[in-house]
Amino acid sequence: MNIAQSPLIRKLGNFVVLSDGDLKVLEGLHRRRRTFAAGRDLVHEGQVSAAAYILAEGWVCSYKLLRDGSRQIVDFQIPGDFLGLRSVLFRTADHNIEPVTEVEASEVQESDLLNAFNTTPRLATAVLWAASRDEAMVVEHLVSIGRRDALERTAHFLLELSARLILVGRGTRAGFACPLTQYHLADALGLSPVHVNRVLRELRECELLTFQKGQVIIHNFEALVDLAEFDHAYLDQDGPLLR
Repeated sequence: MNIAQSPLIRKLGNFVVLSDGDLKVLEGLHRRRRTFAAGRDLVHEGQVSAAAYILAEGWVCSYKLLRDGSRQIVDFQIPGDFLGLRSVLFRTADHNIEPVTEVEASEVQESDLLNAFNTTPRLATAVLWAASRDEAMVVEHLVSIGRRDALERTAHFLLELSARLILVGRGTRAGFACPLTQYHLADALGLSPVHVNRVLRELRECELLTFQKGQVIIHNFEALVDLAEFDHAYLDQDGPLLR
């Protein structure tokens, strides 16, 4: 693979200029690349000594299961994201990680990660930025579930996905491919699938956004931003279509 063109480099390159040495170290982290089927957890909550992964292709969700079997999706991961970073640094994994689609990901052991950080502190700083950005997104999701209504919540979430995908070269302001179902959206947004369906229909009828057949098409970006009060500053990125 051409590491310099990978989604991870596109993402980390937003924060720091990576040297040839940094790229070489990152290439080493990709040496155990594997394919995983959809629907089979990569990491289980409570798992000890779990590996981390760098996602190259496909989509993944991080989730928690409640005693009654209901699921809360904490976030979705896209190409360029780390999976299970906390599972490496903590003794025990605190959530589940499940591929939404078939994925390609590189397995990263704790020793590999710590050696990479020791070799190139600049890379460690970039990964810390990425982890901090992920935390900022979780905070924004908490605000959405607690305070935004269903229409605002859904619009905000899809705009965030758009921004994230633009950063790694997988989307534009006009739209993006999205493999998520209404059940995924419901579990992420704290809504029922029926409510999600109604909200998506309202967004379509207002000529703001259409989500059908695995494609999100944004008809009126500025109006959608206004509806959701979407301020992308928390993503700390300078995508050419965002600023």
